[in-house]
Amino acid sequence: MAGLIPGHISTQGQLNEWEQQNIVEGERWAFARKHKDLLSLEFMRLLHRKLFAGTWRWAGTFRTSGKNIGVPPEYISTRLRDLCEDVRAQLEHHSYPVREIAARFHHRLVQIHPFPNGNGRFSRCMTDLLLVGNNEQPFEWGVGDLNVSGEVRDRYIAALGEADRSDYGPLLDFLGVGAAGPDGSRSA
Repeated sequence: MAGLIPGHISTQGQLNEWEQQNIVEGERWAFARKHKDLLSLEFMRLLHRKLFAGTWRWAGTFRTSGKNIGVPPEYISTRLRDLCEDVRAQLEHHSYPVREIAARFHHRLVQIHPFPNGNGRFSRCMTDLLLVGNNEQPFEWGVGDLNVSGEVRDRYIAALGEADRSDYGPLLDFLGVGAAGPDGSRSA
């Protein structure tokens, strides 16, 4: 409840509903325009703020404490900069198909876990913006609600766990990123 803006929220369900309204507004803003600076820390902070500013006072602020997931807070900025540089280079040199680059980007962004809350939703929005900015359709994200417990969320979390162990196959399959080629990459 620390940093929660609306005073009327007393249940997790109310919080989820309130956050979802904020996220819809933030996504409307995000997808209404092109973003030249998409792969920057400044844009990431701005997007998180747009998605959660009506809910959390700290929206758009990188976390300053450790969690059971994510890099130590003192490494967040460095790891995000490295990720942005890597993705720029991958796109420029066509290291993988765009949809695979986006899937790997998503995994690393979730793995860094830059914010105190909302990292999955933020990371999915960032990934879809990366896809749209590269003339691709957004992912369908398993065609289910990843914010509630269930089979789709379980498959998503398991796929991210496999990616943590350098096996991107389950995540690419979950996202529908095509069959593996002879070099191990996927094509859409």
